[in-house]
Amino acid sequence: MRIAFRSASLWLHKLLCAACMTASLSTALSVGAADPTVATLTSGGGESTATTQEVTTQNAAGKVDAVVVRSVLRKPGDDGSKAYRIPGLATSTQGTLLAVFDIRHDGSGDLPANIDVGLMRSTDEGESWSAMQRILDFDKSVPNSLGNGVGDPTIVVDRVTGTIFVAALWSNGNRGWKGSGPGMSPEETGQLVLTKSDDDGQTWSAPVNITQQVKLPAWRLCFNGPGAGIQLQDETLVIPAQYREADGTAHSCFIYSRDHGSSWSISPPAIPGERPTSESQIAELDDGSLLLSMRDESRSGQRLWSRWTWHPTTATQAPSPTNGAATVAGEWSEPWWVVADPTCMASLIKYTDGQLLFSNPNHPTKRVALTVRSSGDGGKTWSSGRLLADGECMYSCMTVLASGKIGILYEVDDTLTFAKFPYAWLESGEAP
Repeated sequence: MRIAFRSASLWLHKLLCAACMTASLSTALSVGAADPTVATLTSGGGESTATTQEVTTQNAAGKVDAVVVRSVLRKPGDDGSKAYRIPGLATSTQGTLLAVFDIRHDGSGDLPANIDVGLMRSTDEGESWSAMQRILDFDKSVPNSLGNGVGDPTIVVDRVTGTIFVAALWSNGNRGWKGSGPGMSPEETGQLVLTKSDDDGQTWSAPVNITQQVKLPAWRLCFNGPGAGIQLQDETLVIPAQYREADGTAHSCFIYSRDHGSSWSISPPAIPGERPTSESQIAELDDGSLLLSMRDESRSGQRLWSRWTWHPTTATQAPSPTNGAATVAGEWSEPWWVVADPTCMASLIKYTDGQLLFSNPNHPTKRVALTVRSSGDGGKTWSSGRLLADGECMYSCMTVLASGKIGILYEVDDTLTFAKFPYAWLESGEAP
């Protein structure tokens, strides 16, 4: 199994490098609200059968420009839901594109509410999409459950077994971010649940509650990302996570499984103490360390970052529900701030060896101007990037497609919109 996994990784690396070399021959125009290299499609509430058309233009030198293709995946009113939010995106071992999100039936507000987790599949890299499935759905008629909602999904693919996991927060009553209290039961605190698929996302298991494995009783809440998780070179599954201490202080961290999702443990907080951090995304660097990108709840106007290094001789205390603390072989770096951020969820992925991609609203206080950037030094510095969407933009999640292009699902103007673009587009110009 390990040999197959490494062979697949090597194949993907070669594919991505070939895609980058081919795409680098193109030169793209700077993109704005009316970029002529962008094609836009809209999908309705049911199965989408529309297919994208490659739209290109020529620049002054006569070279073909790279293209960004967009389609509206979800909008208010689709399948009877008033709102859709919180995107997650992944590519399966079969190359299937998997989009997850909140189905916010009664409005755009957070938990507690009547919210389910939805999923749509694409087998042609986003040119067409399946009908929406509800993969996590608790009974809203339960007395005093306030909708019995579940949301904020994180998706991760086990590339050894092919299993796809989706983690989410279940709120039985007022057990969301503000209403959760100390304790372990659904009546006391929000619950971290998982569902999984062994058939490329076509069918999904009943939810499994892993709260008891990762949460301390004194904490007010412990749950996932949202967005996407990763699998490490040694096959460990990692999901970005967050928890709130008894006094309410929030901390970014991650949960991980070394047995392909059968059991889970939690890391130490990236930034202990009083500085609050929450929603995060994570990427494995070439040396095996983990880069965590965090939402800074102190409203600094910048993104917070820290690096986790596994180290066999360094013991760090991590929370443990069974005995209060456990020893983890590793440690966090000192944090740093880089890239403007309006206290929002953002996306972080590894594209090829040594190259990272990051997307977020490019403003210190306003959720506007979704921008995609690259880094070649482990996230210490970032390019000024390219503008993907102007106007009001919020959460986003990226994935590398089987073709080597980059796919992104993001919130813009009350929709969930999918876009894909070649890496050459990102490198060919700088956003204003």
